[in-house]
Amino acid sequence: MSDTVNQLLTLAHELGREDRQLAILGEGNVSARLDGGLFAVKASGTRLATLEAGQITICRSDRVLPLLEKRLLTDTAVEAALLEARVDSSAPRPSIEAVFHAWLLTVDEVRFVGHCHPLGVCQVLCSPRARDFAEQRMFPDEIVFCGAASVYVPYADPGLPLAWQIRERTRDFMNLQGRVPRLILMQNHGVIALGSTPESVLASVLMAEKAARIFAGAAAMGGPNFLLPQHVERIAGRLSDLSDKSDPLTLSFS
Repeated sequence: MSDTVNQLLTLAHELGREDRQLAILGEGNVSARLDGGLFAVKASGTRLATLEAGQITICRSDRVLPLLEKRLLTDTAVEAALLEARVDSSAPRPSIEAVFHAWLLTVDEVRFVGHCHPLGVCQVLCSPRARDFAEQRMFPDEIVFCGAASVYVPYADPGLPLAWQIRERTRDFMNLQGRVPRLILMQNHGVIALGSTPESVLASVLMAEKAARIFAGAAAMGGPNFLLPQHVERIAGRLSDLSDKSDPLTLSFS
């Protein structure tokens, strides 16, 4: 468990680096799957850049996941349930977004989750072109690190309403695409990256930020020229053959 928590701390610090403009102040959170039906998640009111081991809370998944079936719970009730889900009753309160973390960590291949608000990505997500950016691709390495498409989630209030939308939209995506997403893009909110390692989560976020800047620049010159679906699928298919055998940070076709 200590190794996973250390990995989670490193991911938090990388996502929270001020120079990257992925998160400021208390924005964003991270989580990791643990053995025995447990997961680790950033505590409420803490900062990614300065996160410490004592600011990570271990929770029981079976106490959190049922909240998704109670969509009308108040934030106060959700917070009380999250306090009850702590393994250590003296640990700090987990983020209210721990609900979507708990569910995402049940998805095959997902062991780490990172959520943040990259400046460039949020500029696009706050625009009328948000869905285009989520569902289409412009260049090969965007497919390598962000997948053939991202889950697009229309705006929902943070907390239980957002967690429910994330679960439903991600399920729809996996049923349609037949693959686990690397990114979830939330309208007027931010990005969630999923991966089997902290490195793959960070790589997806960084590439999404690069893609957003390219998207904005291309939009200013007449609009993005998206890759054709067959070109996207050809690269995505090659990655499916390679991903179990290679370091995700070396799978580049540039």
